[in-house]
Amino acid sequence: MVFAAQIFWQLKRVQLENAVGSIVAVSMFRELGPTIAALMIAGRVGAAITAEIGSMRVTEQVDALRSMCVPPVDYLVVPRILAIMISMPLLTAEAIMMGIGSSFFLSTQLLGVDPTWFWSNTVKYVGMGDIRTGLVKGFFFGLIIVFISCFKGLTCPDGAEGVGRATTAAVVTSSITIIIANFFITFMLNAFFPII
Repeated sequence: MVFAAQIFWQLKRVQLENAVGSIVAVSMFRELGPTIAALMIAGRVGAAITAEIGSMRVTEQVDALRSMCVPPVDYLVVPRILAIMISMPLLTAEAIMMGIGSSFFLSTQLLGVDPTWFWSNTVKYVGMGDIRTGLVKGFFFGLIIVFISCFKGLTCPDGAEGVGRATTAAVVTSSITIIIANFFITFMLNAFFPII
């Protein structure tokens, strides 16, 4: 909603306020939706994964799995990878739709943009490349979160303090890695799948 308001006030100067919908939609699909969703998931889910696996390591449950010939990676990490591979694109799509929906409400109900123009421009300027970019970014951001969180959990120092530090390190590392990876994924997607 804040982005829509800022775009509206800038475009109103040149009488292009009907383009708010298309600009917000493309921005939500390509950048804001995947990145903000990933940062929130890193803070919530990444911390939970690290704390859970770290607690299992500190209380020697991971060693118990090894003593029963159960590979900890297969038992603890693989299900989380599969879960985030399914859920992260869905959560990214939900974040994108919520962003576009809230900008539609703000633009049409409070700022006076014509709803027909909003949706017409949105449908006209959002292509499959934009949708694909958002979902691919969400998928890779999810993998970043789960790999870093599981690694930090499996290698955390002993004691409750170690679990706390590992959890904090997982969230910070995931967040920074997501922001850096966003840059490279954007360049790769635009190089291999240019906007038509």
